[in-house]
Amino acid sequence: MKEALGNAYPRIFVILGNDDGRMEEAAMLDAASQGIWEYCHNRRIRWEGFTIYGYSYIPPTPFRLKDWERFDVSRYVDPGCTAPEDGMHSVPVPEQELKWATIAEDLEKLTAGQDMEKAIFLFHSPPYKSRLDRAALDGKIVDYVPLDVHVGSIAIRRFIEERRPLLTLHGHVHESTRLTGTWRDKFNRTESFNAAHDGPELSLVLFNPHHPETAIRELI
Repeated sequence: MKEALGNAYPRIFVILGNDDGRMEEAAMLDAASQGIWEYCHNRRIRWEGFTIYGYSYIPPTPFRLKDWERFDVSRYVDPGCTAPEDGMHSVPVPEQELKWATIAEDLEKLTAGQDMEKAIFLFHSPPYKSRLDRAALDGKIVDYVPLDVHVGSIAIRRFIEERRPLLTLHGHVHESTRLTGTWRDKFNRTESFNAAHDGPELSLVLFNPHHPETAIRELI
């Protein structure tokens, strides 16, 4: 496609998600070096007067693969979930990082001193207790404790509310749109969209960054 389109080939910004082994990151970076896409996890990239930020980590889950899991705002882990150091990693991670790194601290470092007025974030995790992080956990109990049906990141929610970026894009909770009836939410001035989908179609969110309120979602 890049060869066929030539100068018309678009810039493509990508991150990995929690089901992707981090061992694939080298291949992602290799493709980026060839101009196929721009890998933006934990980076900021200038584009058309805007700044694109990428961030793959999500709060702890019950799943065994922990390559893209971080503690959220503290070492607290929800019932039924396991800590990052208690699962499997496809690449080595320093013990200090496994035990103490948080999403909150990562976001602070990534955006320190940066203006958020024209910032676009590509997150894998949705913000906590929003229309974008509703999981199908109704009525489920672990050790006599009802599970929280909202599984997004508290740190990401606080970041959006406090720093007010222009636009945030999310995934991870595939069934959320079906359960809440909406693929979008808004926090102060920030428009937040969820492209995750649990049907057979490909979910696309199309938006103009100059007018993000006019965004639409298509299933193809």
